[in-house]
Amino acid sequence: MSVLQVEKLTFAYGENQVLRGIDFQVGPGEIFCIFGTNGCGKTTLLDCILGLNTPDCGRIAINRNPAKALSPAMTARQVAYVSQKSDRTFPYTVLEIVLMGRTAYTGLFSSPGKADVEMAEAALESVGMQDFSRRIFTRLSGGETQLVKIARALAQETPLILFDEPTTHLDFRHELNIIQHIMKVVREKGVSVVMATHAPNHAFFFESHGMPTRVALMQDGRFGAIGTPSEVLTPTNMAKVFKVVTKRFNNEEGDMLHQFLMPVDFCEPHEDPNPPQP
Repeated sequence: MSVLQVEKLTFAYGENQVLRGIDFQVGPGEIFCIFGTNGCGKTTLLDCILGLNTPDCGRIAINRNPAKALSPAMTARQVAYVSQKSDRTFPYTVLEIVLMGRTAYTGLFSSPGKADVEMAEAALESVGMQDFSRRIFTRLSGGETQLVKIARALAQETPLILFDEPTTHLDFRHELNIIQHIMKVVREKGVSVVMATHAPNHAFFFESHGMPTRVALMQDGRFGAIGTPSEVLTPTNMAKVFKVVTKRFNNEEGDMLHQFLMPVDFCEPHEDPNPPQP
């Protein structure tokens, strides 16, 4: 059974066609990485899944329920979202930010109850931010902000979490911390993850740690190759999509195979790569 199913999805901003027949599905406990260039349509696709964009054609189903038939409250019980933006507008406390994940379960004029507070506190503890509950959210670092937003998504108790480039602007240590916590969420909670990313090595990290991981290479509003990171993130496909020469490195540690890509040069100017092949 699929947690998320997208069929023949198209979307345009006016005459600008952004999505061109997107097809994919995500199973329970799976990490699905969408990898592509700037402006290829990754965020637009996530916005369609969230119901912020209305597709021109196609179908989106979440747990077999047509997304267009779900109310905003019901959508919020099915899908959580962790953006790349800072979301630092008002000086709420960290606990108040996480409690916002419980909004879909409280009435319009209701306040969070004791159970909601306990759930928010447990979510903060799961990402190691329990000591920050009374801190002002706007005063946190970028890495701390992302961990709080992950905690808010956990408090929302959804089977699916969307991440839009969750490690943007983070340093090396905080990037690793966020990626490890995404992996922890999938393992411990059994949720499914769709993650738009510019970093192919994130997918390799998940794969090397035994996580069910697939990658879709996105170009010009279409998916080309879809498969495991080892199958899809090849130097040939990187040349076709990004027009760069890459080298893939393998490092075996016991029974664990670590892989990563490194860009080494641009493709020759005369080369005109075709879209990646499945």
